Amino acid sequence: MAEENKTPEVQEQEVKSAKASYVTEQQTNPEQFLKDFNWHNYEEGIDPIEDDKLEEFEKLVADNFVDTLDDEVVEGTVINITDRDAIIDINAKSEGVVSLNEFRYNPNLQVGDKVEVLIDVREDATGQLVLSHRKARVIKAWDRVNKAHDEATIVNGYVKCRTKGGMIVDVFGIEAFLPGSQIDVKPIRDYDAYVGKTMEFKVVKINHEFKNVVVSHKALIEADIEEQKKEIIGQLEKGQVLEGTVKNITSYGVFVDLGGVDGLIHITDLSWSRINHPNEIVELDQKLNVVILDFDEAKTRIQLGLKQLSKHPWDALDENLKVGDKVKGKVVVIADYGAFIEVAEGVEGLIHVSEMSWSTHLRSAQDFVNVGDEVEAQVLTLDRDDRKMSLGIKQLTPDPWTDITEKYPVGSRHTGVVRNFTNFGVFVELEEGIDGLIYISDLSWTKKIKHPSEFCNVGDKLEVVVLELDVEGRKLSLGHKQTEENPWDKYEAEFAVGTKHTATIEEMVDKGATIKFNDDVVAFIPSRHLEKEDGTKLGKGDEAEFVIIEFNKEFKRVVASHMSIHKEEEAKIVKQAAKKTQEETSKPTLGDANADLQALKDKMDGKA
Repeated sequence: MAEENKTPEVQEQEVKSAKASYVTEQQTNPEQFLKDFNWHNYEEGIDPIEDDKLEEFEKLVADNFVDTLDDEVVEGTVINITDRDAIIDINAKSEGVVSLNEFRYNPNLQVGDKVEVLIDVREDATGQLVLSHRKARVIKAWDRVNKAHDEATIVNGYVKCRTKGGMIVDVFGIEAFLPGSQIDVKPIRDYDAYVGKTMEFKVVKINHEFKNVVVSHKALIEADIEEQKKEIIGQLEKGQVLEGTVKNITSYGVFVDLGGVDGLIHITDLSWSRINHPNEIVELDQKLNVVILDFDEAKTRIQLGLKQLSKHPWDALDENLKVGDKVKGKVVVIADYGAFIEVAEGVEGLIHVSEMSWSTHLRSAQDFVNVGDEVEAQVLTLDRDDRKMSLGIKQLTPDPWTDITEKYPVGSRHTGVVRNFTNFGVFVELEEGIDGLIYISDLSWTKKIKHPSEFCNVGDKLEVVVLELDVEGRKLSLGHKQTEENPWDKYEAEFAVGTKHTATIEEMVDKGATIKFNDDVVAFIPSRHLEKEDGTKLGKGDEAEFVIIEFNKEFKRVVASHMSIHKEEEAKIVKQAAKKTQEETSKPTLGDANADLQALKDKMDGKA
């Protein structure tokens, strides 16, 4: 029946019936009523509603429907999952759609799960409500992160991956930075072991401008450790033995974690034996017992010991060992003054370099032994109280000086090896333990040597003659030049005083000049002795006759003169004239003699 053909009574009855049905359904199940409400009929005016009922209806809508105009995060229920989307009911006029890409972090999403969403588009082209779970997570995440930071609460985070300097952690959907130093109280050696783990963190810093979050796992551990630390420090006593874990190994020692308190075992307190590096004794994360040796007043620096838990090796040393006994050991340390030999674990003896060879000329210990060498030695001194022992190697061989006078008598000739130089001579080794010194003046008869290196090299073999022998002082004086004839013995006769030689001026020097007679003999001419007969002087390159006026074999000094040649002729003339006058006049008078002398003087002066 058409609406206009109904009688007023029928229409009134239908309205009453509709109202009764509206009220009943509205009161008994308002949510279902709102869900099934015919919005089209209502908007078209087909289903008229009274004003008071309409107000009540609007109140129900306000109480049950989400205002899709507000950018607020709301909670919805997953009511369906398709291949691409998740259908979310947020009690709006229609269900919303969220791409499944936004749930990649949650592959176990299923129908009925409660999720937070933000209304992204109120209605798309198809009238569909578009929601965003990702945006909702970000908004809520920042609220939660800020709250966790302000209230210092603990949050859970998922370690996603490594990055430079630390790790990336997912906290409430926000990527936070976990510095490497904030992962644990102990140094981290394997960062990859933390990737993929869910751990507890504390938000320690937020940069709102750059949206950066820094978290720490170490802060949670330190809080617990601090309590343990106070308890442990309060109970520390010297000599106390505790169990610890090797936390860090350095070149100078080992840091041990005593349960929140770190102590240091110095390398010298690790073992009674000498070691080069602590990793020879311990390794990281190793558990071991240590003894407290000392600590400061605040008990912040704790000195630990490991070797002190075992008996000192000197206490276990053979009681029968005595001076004069032979021992074997390994060279563990070499110094310039000697070598340390470990004769038993933790027991060392020193072989001084002077006890390595019978030679009185000391050398470096490296010339005799190397680290790691197995050597045999004799015990020279043994002090068990001070735990010191000195050893000797040379004592295992006969002393070569016992029959030195027989093997190397004065005047005997030998061949030796140049070992080293001094400013005053050369040390020559005749045999192991027998060194002799050649003074620089005994190297050559003719050469003027300023330093021995000008004459020979280390390792050269030299012929020598024993010049002196001091058995008590263990000193041997040698000479090399004595193996050859002294050429100056021959020169002493060849260039005797008064002998004449022809030579050329070689060099003009201060206060005179020099002439070279041969490779060994160079004579000096004083300046006034360069004068020629005509009064001029000889110069470089001039050849003339010279007379030797001084010869010193010891100092190899030769002095010659040219002036004495012509002065000598004048002296001869005077002598001959005087002799002739004496012969002619048997009894000469004083006047005659004076006249003759005056005539000779005039002749010499060129007046006659």
